[in-house]
Amino acid sequence: MTDEKRLPITEHFTEMRQRFIRSILGLVVGVIIGMFVADKLVLLLERPAGDLAGNIIATEMLETFSTYFKVAMTAGFIIAMPWIIYQMFAFLTPALTAKEKRFLFLFFPFIVFMFLAGVAFAYFIALPPAIHFLFTFTIGDVTVMPRISNYVDIVLRMLVIIGLVFELPIILMALSAVGLVTSKWLASKRKIWFVLAFIISAFITPTFDPINQTIVAAPLIVLYELSIWLTRIVKKRKPSIQGVA
Repeated sequence: MTDEKRLPITEHFTEMRQRFIRSILGLVVGVIIGMFVADKLVLLLERPAGDLAGNIIATEMLETFSTYFKVAMTAGFIIAMPWIIYQMFAFLTPALTAKEKRFLFLFFPFIVFMFLAGVAFAYFIALPPAIHFLFTFTIGDVTVMPRISNYVDIVLRMLVIIGLVFELPIILMALSAVGLVTSKWLASKRKIWFVLAFIISAFITPTFDPINQTIVAAPLIVLYELSIWLTRIVKKRKPSIQGVA
């Protein structure tokens, strides 16, 4: 960093505070928007249950309200996520070269895209069989009638966690760009990741059956292979990036 780009430590803290406040304001705006659509979002969250959604109940007077607010908060976080990530990048960019800035902002849309891709995968592929399994797995004459808060907790947890897990290629590619990992090293850990993928899927999925765990573990394995391919590309481009810098 050149002397012209260096700032006193107090200005760095001021900049950090401003970025943090802007992130919080963005989150507040997202939550407000979420509150206007939370009721419709609950209906969307019930769709993976299909006809079994009629069995969902509320047993406490404040349960529907707390669930409504929880959905609004989660929706607000997802809506504000691009803005929050942008504020993080904007705080870091003064320390980067022009080439590094272009490289960083080039992948910014992919961060958002991968998260939304993970949410879509969870909603359309992973959730329906898992929810159906939980509704139909009974003992004796018991009829499964889950509370709305319990149902929404499970659905939101899967949507958010799988969305974050889909960021794996972006994270490993960033680590490769700074020299912390290589495609060769990642390739050598394939067998370990194969086991870890099923362990992670066991924590993500609310069921214990191997079918639903495989549904989640399979894309994790594919994402890891994609990460190896992307880190190879980063390695090839890295010399030219450094040369320009």
